[in-house]
This record gives sequence, structure tokens and C-alpha cells, in this order.
Amino acid sequence: MLHLAVRMAGHRIAALLAVACAVLGGAALITGTGILAESGLRSELPAGRLAGADVVVSTDQSFHPAGDLPIALPERGTVPAGLVGRLAGLPGVTAAVGDVSFPAAVIDAGGRVVPTQDPRAAGHGWSSTRLLTDPDVAGAAPAGADEVALDRATAEAAGVRVGDEVEVVAAGRSAAAYRVTAVVGAPDAGILFADPTAVRLSGRAGGERAGTVDLVGLRTEPGAEAAVAAAAREAIKDAGADTGTGNAGTGTGTGNKDTAATPGTDSSTGTGTGADSGTGTGTGTGADTGTSSGTGAKLIASTGSDRGDIASPGAGASRSLLILLAGSLSGIIMLIIGFVMASALAVSIGGQRRDLALMRAVGATPRQIRRLAATQATLVAAVAAVPGVGLGYLLAGQFRRMLVDREVIPEALPLTYSPLPALAAVLLLGLAVQASARGAAWRTSRRPATEAVAESRSEPRTPSRLRARAGLLLIVAATTLSAVPLLNRTVLGAAATSMAGIIGAIGLALAGPALVRGIGDAAARRLRPGVSAPTWLAVANIRGYALRISGVVSALAMAVVFVLTYTLAQTTVMSATAQDTRTGTLAQQRLSAPGLGGVPAGTLAAVTETAGVRAAAPVGDTTVVWIHDMLGEPQAEAGPAMILTPAASKVLDLGVRDGDTARLTGDTVAVSSEVARSAGVGERVTLVLGDGSRVRPEIVAVYDRGLGFGQVVLSRDLAAGHTTAGLDQSVLVRTDGTDAARRALTALAASRPGLVLEPTDTGGGESLGDAPATVWINLATIVVLLGYLLLSIANKLVATTAQRRNEIAALRLNGTTPRQVLSMMRREAAVIGAAALGTGVLLSAIPLALLGIGFLDRPWPAGPVWLLPVVALTVICTAFVTVELPTRQALRTAPAHALSARE
Repeated sequence: MLHLAVRMAGHRIAALLAVACAVLGGAALITGTGILAESGLRSELPAGRLAGADVVVSTDQSFHPAGDLPIALPERGTVPAGLVGRLAGLPGVTAAVGDVSFPAAVIDAGGRVVPTQDPRAAGHGWSSTRLLTDPDVAGAAPAGADEVALDRATAEAAGVRVGDEVEVVAAGRSAAAYRVTAVVGAPDAGILFADPTAVRLSGRAGGERAGTVDLVGLRTEPGAEAAVAAAAREAIKDAGADTGTGNAGTGTGTGNKDTAATPGTDSSTGTGTGADSGTGTGTGTGADTGTSSGTGAKLIASTGSDRGDIASPGAGASRSLLILLAGSLSGIIMLIIGFVMASALAVSIGGQRRDLALMRAVGATPRQIRRLAATQATLVAAVAAVPGVGLGYLLAGQFRRMLVDREVIPEALPLTYSPLPALAAVLLLGLAVQASARGAAWRTSRRPATEAVAESRSEPRTPSRLRARAGLLLIVAATTLSAVPLLNRTVLGAAATSMAGIIGAIGLALAGPALVRGIGDAAARRLRPGVSAPTWLAVANIRGYALRISGVVSALAMAVVFVLTYTLAQTTVMSATAQDTRTGTLAQQRLSAPGLGGVPAGTLAAVTETAGVRAAAPVGDTTVVWIHDMLGEPQAEAGPAMILTPAASKVLDLGVRDGDTARLTGDTVAVSSEVARSAGVGERVTLVLGDGSRVRPEIVAVYDRGLGFGQVVLSRDLAAGHTTAGLDQSVLVRTDGTDAARRALTALAASRPGLVLEPTDTGGGESLGDAPATVWINLATIVVLLGYLLLSIANKLVATTAQRRNEIAALRLNGTTPRQVLSMMRREAAVIGAAALGTGVLLSAIPLALLGIGFLDRPWPAGPVWLLPVVALTVICTAFVTVELPTRQALRTAPAHALSARE
């Protein structure tokens, strides 16, 4: 069987080339997607400044929903400071350091902010240098409240040395002068203060985070890392797995007060405020201000590569994005690959129907025929999969580079390369090839030998009714799916538009032969007497070879549907988001301080006192996980959330339909109308905040502009103590609209280092030039998939035309001139291109119209006007070029030689 498959493949190079291209591209796409998914699950971040700590105790920076993948949490949690002393007493521990982080930035001599890796957490206590592998300190530790140490990169960028004075903005305070006492050679060591100063600046001396540290780093004796980690986990378990985040609320467990180490110092010398931790299943006395029902994240002990997630929670959260990207791409990639694979194998095996029928006539069983077809296809796939897998690894690397350049993931997050994606690609493609090849050979293998031989040079007279009905059902299902944007005005709802288009195109492929036969019959009835021979022949071919024509038409229609629905879905969502944001933003100006980690304290008061300012309100952002029931099962969805005060209603109009955002105080939230389907005003919802704290705030408002402002808005009181920086990220300012007010705000920003003033309405947001990084990623994905789709379609058209060389030779022997043959083929190409374009546009029209109604309140989407003409030109050119060139090649061969040559 193997020898026979190889010999048959040698005479079908053109058709099998289409199969090889489909497999090669499919292997590259599946492998690349698999690498992204595996990297999201297994990628390891460098430990960074925690590399010197063998064991790190911190809150779990992931939320673990039941039956689903973990959701990364970007906000830094807190650990009771009392654990520092307890962990320091564990056998094998040589040092235990409680580390704190807070916003800090250096101002150079020119009044510019010196950039740091993460200004929200650049400030630390001096004792945190014990967490570094090699501090390489030049100078002495800062001791006074006006002394500071800098890492080497920051010192060089600021142009200062040991003994110089430098201005530092720390924890939202005004810029103050500090004397540089040391320069630390370790990279990303940060801006280091005396430990008591760090405690005060980080808010650990009082307030929401009193008596806590961000994490505890443990240095161990050589070889004792595993034993210390196990002992630390037991100590955490004994102290209570959950840390309290209640508003002075007492947990149900028994409080057990320990003497805490001063945050930021070695526990062997420090004493300070004690922190309660529950010894039962409940929470201890909470130090963080939140809600009375709040519950903190579980404490964990991390070693090895797991320390990277703790060192950079924000970077760790980017890993989840890789999983989401791979998940969103996998569905459409598999659909397109399956479609292309089945089409290519249908052409290849369709060209061998006579050989297979003759084998049936000499005694081959139906199972042997199907096995022969599958073996031949598997051989070709095996050859093409090898370079395809290699290309997939290169493609994944380039995709990561694009994500880094667009600042979607950090540079420090590497990809994980292993054989698993390649094995998955080979397995999936092998199954697809086997199923497609056996399906393509099914009819020939099941027909009686005489009927199979008789049918080998023609197509069935009547297209399969079952196939046509299945295709029409898929088209109806796709139309039904198109209604999702009317019910769900979210990015997920818009994704249904693209999926509906692809499903409709698959339905067209199934129902295509019946539709093409009907079109051909209608055209034949309307032919005028005396019509030219090429036109008559073209119509006859359409009627007689509906299966062949429909396969080409459906493939090109798939490309049209894919480009239109995917591109216009992205641009429509982008336009609707910009429209929501533009309409809902009443403020004309925005003040922010990205280089400082947040807007310094006192900025809001200074803004409100500026001449011409009518209203101003602070705005923050964080991440929340919304937990709700779906069909009786708990579901968790993560997304960004704004942090607002009651004054926000003067600068933002969220489109409130129920309740009032002026009530955003205490443990309250406002939710979008999408979230409000499961809970309304006055009810409570379960949320997990960005640091892992679980809360049940009350809904005080429901708004419509969730696309532009997010699905959840937290009150400032609720978010207090649960963000890494603890500062507002911007201040929205509504003025009287005069130039004097703008100049006054400009002067205010110039007088305070690090402040940036920008207009809220830049006049963009709807063009591709203003598109966010995620849109560009999706568009790049569309280009790659379109290239694969067009290449596969072109190969299929070339193979289909090449298989007609005997037909062309017979026409020439019957007196048809080469010019007439070319004219006939061009007419067929015109019919193919027009039918593909028409059906593709029709299949896209309903999903896109419903998308426009749901998102923009109009029956058409938003997007570039040149897209449809470019798609039409591409389809027509593809049809003509891939038909014209093989036809000219066939015409160069003498008819008698073409008929006598083996196929």
C-alpha cells in the first residue's frame, strides 16, 4: 500500500503541492499558537531583585477559579509583619527580610524624571539589598531621613555620585532633596531609603497597611532551601492561610498576636507593630481598609523560578494575556486549517477518481481505497510538516517581538520552547489529513466498481441533498449567531460576528454544489441563440462541474468573509469604544504623572484652585475579577476597573441608567449594564480585587458606556490599600473652555516635576493610526491567516486548472482555437470571482449589519472604505491569475501528447 501510494503521488505533483502548502502553513500556525499557550502556562520570569532570596513568602498573585486556568493578579498584596520574626526562627534560615515597595522617582538637574523599570514600586528600604544576589555597594547605607541610595543605572542617568544631592519624589509627596550615600551595582535595585524612612513613606506606620510588608525574603543555609520552604508553608498554615482585609473587622478564627519585625529590616533586630493572623479558617484582625466582608489572598512560599512572578506581579499578569491570545486564535485557526485542508485534499483525490475507480474494478475493497488515499495524503503531510513546524517556532518569536514592541508584554517575559507544540501540531494535522482524505475518497470507494469507473470523468448529476441541507442549516445557524452583538455589547459579543461569518462560509462550501448547479441551469435557460462558443462552453462547465466550481468559489468566499468580518469587527469595536469615551468624558484636560508612579498628593487641591477650573476628580485603575453564576455554575471574568470618587460625575458621564455614581463611597461599586444582568442596584456582587482580596460591595449605579469605561467602577474607599502604588493615576479637569484656563493648567504642570498635561479629546480613536496594541495584534494575525488562506486557494486553483489539461486537449482536437479556450477559461474565472465576491459579501452583510446596530446604532460597521475594493481586487486577480497561467501552460502542450501522457 505504501509503495503504491508513493507511485501515485509521483504523478499528482500539482494537486499534492496544494496539500503540502496547506499542511506547511497549518503546522506553522498551530505550532506558533501552541508556543504562545505553553509560554502562558510555563514561561519563567527572572527573579530580578529577589534573586538573593532562596524562599519568598508573599500573597498568591493568582486567583484560582474552580475548573479553570489561574487568573494573574497585578496588584501587590500584603503579608502580616509578624510573620517575619516567626520565619526567621525556622531551622536553616540565615536571614529574613520584610520588603516594602512604594512609588519613587529621581528628578535630574534639568527637572526631568529619570525613568525606572516600575516607578510604582521603585522605592524600598535599605535592608532589601539583602535580597540581591550581589549588591556591589559603593558607599554607606542611608541612615537619616534625608539620605538615599540609588542603583547604578539611575545614578548614571541622573548624573550624580556618592555625596551629591538629588531630588526624589517618593510616595506621592512633593520633591525633596536627599543626599546620595551609596550606589548599588545590582540592576533594578531601585531607590533605597533608610528603613524607618521606608516604613513611613510606604504607609506601614499607620493607615490601611499598618503592620504589614509586601513580602518576606528568606536566605537559607546551603542545601536547606527545600526544607525551609516546606517549614515556611507549615508556618503560614499555622498562622492562618488568609490575611485579613476587613475594616477593623474581627475574623471568625482565633486571633494570635505576634511581635512583628519592623518592615524593611532584618527580623533579628527589629520590633514594631504586631499584626493579627487568624489561626482558624476565618480571618484575623484586618489591617487593610476595605469591607467588613473582605478576605485577603492566601499566603504562599515560592522558590526557584516562581520567584519571578512575585518580583514582578504586573509582568506575571502578562503571561495570562498569552493564554488569552492563544485561546482566541486557536478556534479560528483550526476552522480555517480544516477548511483549507479538506478543500486541498478534495481536489487532489478528485483528480485520482479514475485511478481509484479502476482499482475498485480489479478487486480493491472500499477500505483499501480509503486507506490508500489516506496513506498518500499522510506521506505528503509528513514531508511538509517538518519545515512547517520549524517555521512555527520562528513565527512565535516574531510574534513575541511584536508584542514587546507594542508594550503588550514586558521584555523580561520569555517564550517557552519545547517539543510539545510541535507534537500537538503533528497530531492534529495527522488526524485532519486522515479524516479529510478518507472523506474525499468515501463516495468513490462506496460506489460499485462499474459506476465508479463511469463516474470518474464526470461529476454526479444531482448534488447531494443531505450535503446541501447541512450547508443551509449552517448558514441559518451563522445568521442566528450574528445576533449576539445585539444582546452583548462587549468585545466577546463582537467576536461572534467573525465566527458567524466563518461558519456561514463553511455552510456555503457544503451547499455550494446545489447553488452553483442552480445558477448554471438558470444561466443556460437565459442564453440567447447565437451566443459565442466560449460563453456557451463556460456555462456548460458550470452546470456540469458544479462540485469543482463550488469548491473554488467557497474557498475565495471564505477569504472575503474572513477579511471583512474580522477587520470590521475590530474597527467597529474600536469606533464604539472611542465614541463611548468621547461622549462620556466631560473634562477637557487630563493631568497624569506616569514617571512618578501616580499623581502626587496635593495635585488635586492645586488644580481645583486654578483659575478657570470648574471641576476636577481623581481617577485610578486596577484589575478586578467578577464572580457570577452562569447556568448554576460559578464563573470568573477578569477585566480592568476604574477607581472613582463621587466627584467623578462632574467630569465623566458614564451613561447612568439606574442609581447614582455620587454614591460611590465606602464599599460600593458601579457596574455596566452587561454586568447588571445578574445583579442590580442595591444588590451585592462578589469581586476579587487586584491584590487577591475578596469583597462583596453594594451596587449603587448601573451605566451603559461599559465599552469605553470598563465593566466595573470601584469607589476610591473600596480600592484603598489594594493597589500597588496607592496613588491616583490621573486627574480629569473640566474648565470653562478658555485659553486662560489651559495656560494656567500648563503652568501648574510645568511647576511640578513629572506632571503631564494632555487634552482628553485628541480627535482620534477611530482611525487605525490611533488603534490600541491589541487591535494591531489582531490585524497582524488577520494578515498572516489571510496569506495562508490565499496561498492555499491559489494552489488549489492552479491544481484544479492543471487537472483539466485533457479537457483542454479534447476541445482543441474538436476544433476549438487556443484563443477560444482562453476566452472560455477567463469567463469561468470571471464567474468564479464574481460569485465568490458576491456570496462573501452576502454572508458578511448580516453579521456586520447586526454588529453595527448593536455597537453603533446603525446598520453598517465602522472601518476603512478602501477595504472592500481591495478585497474585491484581490479576489478577482487571484481567480484570473491562477486560471490564466495553468491554462497557458496547458496550451503549450500538443493535444495528442497531452491525451497520451499519464496524469
